[in-house]
Amino acid sequence: MHIFITGVSSGIGWGLSKYYLSEGHQVYGLSRRIPEDLILDKNFNHIICDLTNFESISGVIKSLLSKVSKIDLAILNAGILGTIANMKDQSLDDLTKVMNINVWANKPVIDALLETVPNTKKVVAISSGAAINGNRGWGGYSISKAALNMFIKLYASENKNTAFYSFAPGLIDTPMQDYLCGEELNVNEFPSAQKLKDARYTSNMPTAENAGKILAKGINELDKLETGSFADIRKM
Repeated sequence: MHIFITGVSSGIGWGLSKYYLSEGHQVYGLSRRIPEDLILDKNFNHIICDLTNFESISGVIKSLLSKVSKIDLAILNAGILGTIANMKDQSLDDLTKVMNINVWANKPVIDALLETVPNTKKVVAISSGAAINGNRGWGGYSISKAALNMFIKLYASENKNTAFYSFAPGLIDTPMQDYLCGEELNVNEFPSAQKLKDARYTSNMPTAENAGKILAKGINELDKLETGSFADIRKM
């Protein structure tokens, strides 16, 4: 398969890239930093991209994919957490930064992808259970992932030849967990943080590398659902 993934330098994007490469697939990745281990694989094609610079995204993607005739799977993984805090303590600037990366950056990505490679079969946006559970403190992240789900649903309604899904991957031990499971967060004020701390370093929160195969299986199973759907791997 020919697979396009954003945010490949760490976390879920890195884990999925590593798994798909181990299976012999061609992976086209973009990220702010070069994944030094992945670029050693002859089937990995990488380009640096700053998703905060909306105007540059289209040209970067066209440069990466200009000679590609088909994308079997595109995974929109790049995202940021923002700050865990009560809504009254979150500034509009901080909320906007999270929305820009987690939602709006995906618009020029998708638009350039479909223009450059019209034969794109499937687009999967990495969402989160936070999109629907409304846990205290998750502010911009929850709002952005809820918006992402609708964003994907709208693209699905407009593109009948490409399947679109938003996909919650469950608990994965990524760099984000260093903050979420750290001492800085008050679990009495933000109880959901305790669940994460309890799960870390157990089978309930696999590493990004170990999760690659599990997530790839879940992504395959999305084909059973109607385009535009949101699915949580823990409920599939």
